[in-house]
Amino acid sequence: MKTFLFFILSTMLLSSSSTTESIHQFVVTDIEGNKFDFSTLKGKKIMVVNTASRCGLTPQYEKLEELYTKYKSKNFVIVGFPANDFLMQEPGSNEDIAKFCKKNYGVSFPMMSKISVNGKKIHPVYKFLTKKSLNGLKDNKVEWNFQKYLLDEKGHLVRVISPSTAPDDASIVEWINK
Repeated sequence: MKTFLFFILSTMLLSSSSTTESIHQFVVTDIEGNKFDFSTLKGKKIMVVNTASRCGLTPQYEKLEELYTKYKSKNFVIVGFPANDFLMQEPGSNEDIAKFCKKNYGVSFPMMSKISVNGKKIHPVYKFLTKKSLNGLKDNKVEWNFQKYLLDEKGHLVRVISPSTAPDDASIVEWINK
């Protein structure tokens, strides 16, 4: 009887821990210093993207904003994470970044405070996104600014998109509309 109870409890613990691994478990700080709880995005498809203001890919902000504006009413959200991990292409403060994004691209999708997406100081959200043991999909590395991560309505990682792929690529739009 003890063995049977142990088996049942172990199974319950294992199954519950595997279902809690999602982006929804994270609470981060947005670019204005407020708490941003990913659990408020349950039921929405999410694109997480690391951004930079001085990168050759920076014009992707325009397509990101267009995508967000077009599909936000269809339970889709983009969450931007500025990062200075690639050739010092995001050197500014959170305030500088927020002003730049608004002035140059009219960014209205949620932007978080600046973090690290690689290396020893990798933010827990990016540790989740890049480690198969946490995200359940695959190990990967952030290659450059504007790498995109697609997460389903349950907060599970479903796809990693190359930085050079446009935010409005047909495969992304198809995924949003599915």
